Amino acid sequence: MAKMILSFLQTFSLLFIFLIPSLCCPQYQKEALLQFKLLLLESVPAHQNLTFLETWNSSSTDCCQWEEVGCNSNTPQQQVTDLDLSNIFHNSEEIVLSSHVLTPLFHVRTLETLDISSNNIQGEISAIGFANLTEIVELKMSDNMFDGSIPPELFSLKHLEILSLDRTFIEATKSSKFFPLGNLTNLQVLSLANNRITGAIPSSLCRLKELQQLDLHSNFFSKQIPAQIGNLSEISYMLLNDNDLVEEIPPSMQKMRQLKTLNLEDNQLSGEIPAWLFDFRNLTDLKLGGNKLVWKNSTIVPKSKLSALSLRSCSVSGHMPFFLSNFTDLSFLDLSGNNLLGTLPLWLNHTKYFELILSDNNLSGSPFHFFSLTYLQRLDLSGNNFSGKLPDNIGEATHMTTLLLSGNDFSGPIPKSISNMSLLSILDLSKNRLSSNEFPNFKAPRCDPLYALAPCYPLKFNPLSVLLLGHNEFSGILPRNLTNLSELVCLDLHDNNFTGELPAFLFQISSLQILNLRNNSFHGSIPNDLTDLTSLQILDLSDNNFSGEVPSSLGKLSGMINPNLDASLLYYYEVPASVYQRRGQISSANYPNFEVSWKNKMQDLPSKNLNLYTFLDLSNNQLSGGIPDTLGCLRNLKVLNMSHNKLSGGIPTTLGDMNNLESLDLSHNNLSGKIPQTFGKLLQLTTLELSNNKLTGSIPSGRQMDTMNNPNSYANNSGLCGMQIQVPCDKVIPEPEESRSQETWFSWVMAGIGFPFGFLSTVLVFYVIGYFDVVPKRRQRRRLLNFFFGFLFFATMSEFVSTLLFGDNQEFESFPAEELQGFMARLRQIESGHESSSPASRIPLLFLMGDDNEALSMVELANGHEDASKVEARGASIEYIEKLGEVTMEGSGMVCAVCLDEMSIGSEARRLPCLHVYHSNCIVEWLKKNKTCPCRTS
Repeated sequence: MAKMILSFLQTFSLLFIFLIPSLCCPQYQKEALLQFKLLLLESVPAHQNLTFLETWNSSSTDCCQWEEVGCNSNTPQQQVTDLDLSNIFHNSEEIVLSSHVLTPLFHVRTLETLDISSNNIQGEISAIGFANLTEIVELKMSDNMFDGSIPPELFSLKHLEILSLDRTFIEATKSSKFFPLGNLTNLQVLSLANNRITGAIPSSLCRLKELQQLDLHSNFFSKQIPAQIGNLSEISYMLLNDNDLVEEIPPSMQKMRQLKTLNLEDNQLSGEIPAWLFDFRNLTDLKLGGNKLVWKNSTIVPKSKLSALSLRSCSVSGHMPFFLSNFTDLSFLDLSGNNLLGTLPLWLNHTKYFELILSDNNLSGSPFHFFSLTYLQRLDLSGNNFSGKLPDNIGEATHMTTLLLSGNDFSGPIPKSISNMSLLSILDLSKNRLSSNEFPNFKAPRCDPLYALAPCYPLKFNPLSVLLLGHNEFSGILPRNLTNLSELVCLDLHDNNFTGELPAFLFQISSLQILNLRNNSFHGSIPNDLTDLTSLQILDLSDNNFSGEVPSSLGKLSGMINPNLDASLLYYYEVPASVYQRRGQISSANYPNFEVSWKNKMQDLPSKNLNLYTFLDLSNNQLSGGIPDTLGCLRNLKVLNMSHNKLSGGIPTTLGDMNNLESLDLSHNNLSGKIPQTFGKLLQLTTLELSNNKLTGSIPSGRQMDTMNNPNSYANNSGLCGMQIQVPCDKVIPEPEESRSQETWFSWVMAGIGFPFGFLSTVLVFYVIGYFDVVPKRRQRRRLLNFFFGFLFFATMSEFVSTLLFGDNQEFESFPAEELQGFMARLRQIESGHESSSPASRIPLLFLMGDDNEALSMVELANGHEDASKVEARGASIEYIEKLGEVTMEGSGMVCAVCLDEMSIGSEARRLPCLHVYHSNCIVEWLKKNKTCPCRTS
């Protein structure tokens, strides 16, 4: 009996083994996953920690037990159905995967859920591979770097319910390629946001009757919204913002009774805003701003219970619409860019706003009651007509994180109570009339258990990261309590009356990325300690009184050397999650832009892209000495402006290593020598200003340098040539360096020998021509002319003797400009006694330039009896004169070489091909009698 029972058990065990399904995943699926692991490990550095792959090993018999792998136990074999491979590298931007790594996964055809988002996958989306996944229900591929377009095969997956392709860098996909979109009849979620998809929204989209969430924002969709989009009756979440959609909001959308969120902002939609948009009982989020829509329904009775509403730039006029008081749950309201008038209504005191944006209107009065709103976190009243002193109760807004009051008419000091706003992250009080020489002492915040989700601990720092106080009337020295702001990223104090030297404590704020002190009264030297600000990307010290040399240590500003891709200031414009987690909805839009002098123009740089900009502006100071070679190390710098200083010496060749430089301004200095040929390597250069220096030689050529062909950029230098200014360089013979050093010695010897001989000869000539005779007053002009002929004889004899003894010397061919101008000023006093110049006053200048014919012409002109035919034959043609370019003088200090009067700002002038500039009337009269420039260039 016992043997029979034992035999039965053995037989039953064998039947159980062969007849009961295996509880392990199929071998081919296990091998596919191991192959994926192998390709993945080959693509990443060895030090990369991929802990979840430790369970993926060949010795394991069941891949269903591996991390991030899910199986269906109801199938004959445990088929792999779920793979969660999202964010494998934990947001590391250093690792980029090829899309070929995914190939083994396409053999697991039983997959129902696949999440490969946030992995920096690069390459084309495999059409054949994804077509194999016929059972797929959820496909998430967001935050990758796929190339090309979306393959049509992806829209043939008939079981697909969720398709997410946000931020995948899909390039220029035309919506006409979405023709199979209507085949996804089970699709409930479609997200294609932040790509480059163009064309119209396909009409086939309207056949997706099960669709509940549609996100197409931040693409390039154009034309009108499909007229039948209202067929999406189950839709609850629709984002079409940040596209180029046009025409009116389709009336069919009234059928979307389940709608909860509708965002149509920042398109080109037009027409009147329909009142029925406020009849959706489930609607909580409605954003229509940034279009060409018009609001005219100020008396509606809304049925929806909105928590967020944006009517930005929707032509809302008059007082604030009263119907807004019906939205008792409203936490976000944006009415910026409209024409609202009057004071703020009292019903605002009873609201529970987290975010209130009323900027760029015509509101007036005082906003004091806003600061008693318990829940208010962000308040934007910039660009209005609020006036008076800032309310003393401003410190009651203890939960405020962002306060923007710029562009109003506030005056007086900043209330000390503002230091109680211990959670404040952004404070913009610029463009007012605030004045004081004291700053509030911001404190570190205490933890508020009502708003903190994490354990409640007191903070040791103040979270203020952006402080904008420019365009006010603050004065005095910078207060030391700025060092309490240890998290400060942006400090903007431009256009005030701050004085003193740059304090050393300022450089202890190591988090600074932007420092703008433009147009104040700071003086002294630029400290070497400035390089302690290792994160600094934008530094503007222009329009002050800084003096001394430019410190070479500026070349160590690491924020201008290497690109800081993680330094987006938008992160700092929000309350850091590590500090506090807040309830409510905080928008990332409409933060203050940053005003800078960008490429010779005052521009507003958008706050969300400030991490892309790096520039250094030291212009309009009293800096002297040379330009440090170390500035060439700032390879990430985009704008360098050192104009209007007293810099001297040559331009360092290392500036050609700044391969990201877009704008370079070194004008109005005393720089000499040649323009470095390394400038030809500046392939990003679009603006170059080198005028008003003493530069010589050929202008470098190169792909970008050849486009720097504005003559004004090189004007008033010593002798530049090049195709950019249409002056050939073959006529310019460079001097050997050795001859220059020898000429200095020869010049003194020649002067010592030539001067006595020339002086004695000249005295003899003066005696012969009767210069020393007493002459009547009416013959004073002729006597003066005799003096100049004698002076010319003196200079000629001196040079003749010197040349006879030592050879040619070019230094005696010119006359120092300062001496000549002083001489001519004395001449005008001797003449008629009035200040206006006459032809006779120009005679000595022409003699000294070595042009006797021109001098004789001016003698005839002075005497008023020159032959007209001689003038016409000797002068330039009228057609040529009329073609000369007319310019308006933008600077002062230049002297017209014809009349020797100063060329004032705004006066009319003409520029000759040799780049010299003269008064229009002077040079026209000159050219009527001469075919050459006064500099003797034909």
